[in-house]
Amino acid sequence: MEAFLASLSAVAIAEIGDRTQLLLLTLAARHRRPWPILAAMLVGTLASSVLAASIGERLGSALNPRVMNLLVGVSLIAMALWALKPESAHEAGPSRRSRGLFFRTLVSFLIAEMGDKTQIATAVLAAAYGNVAAVAAGSSLGIVLACAPAVLIGQALSARLPLQAIRVVSSLLFLGLGVLFLVRAARGTP
Repeated sequence: MEAFLASLSAVAIAEIGDRTQLLLLTLAARHRRPWPILAAMLVGTLASSVLAASIGERLGSALNPRVMNLLVGVSLIAMALWALKPESAHEAGPSRRSRGLFFRTLVSFLIAEMGDKTQIATAVLAAAYGNVAAVAAGSSLGIVLACAPAVLIGQALSARLPLQAIRVVSSLLFLGLGVLFLVRAARGTP
């Protein structure tokens, strides 16, 4: 349960103002058809989270607990610094014309999510907890909770979110988790 909750909270907060959320917000405002966008986001989120968690879990099982905790701690502190950097919608890449809004959204989402801070956080948390299912489920739900309102509310939401404050809270969450794992590494506890 801890792996699920840690993934849910870390990823949900990190996703706010993230390039994939901005991509979905842009698509929703442009097309005003939320259901294909939400469906594509769900499919893309599940695929991305399972992939990242699987890779993270494999890396985590190959390392001893002290080294793993040290790497996770340092990675999460780096994520804390990354979370402070504002992202813009154009970083997600242009949406390309294709057969349909669902497919266009899915492909754009998967491309934008590759190497994204939420995907890296998912891999790091799966490495730390060794539970692909719980981390992937928590990460997926976190992304859905952060992005679904953006898709449903569209452009009006983007003007009202205090993104700088959200980035600071996100950074503090990553910093706190990073310190926790560094303390685990120093104590030699798994």
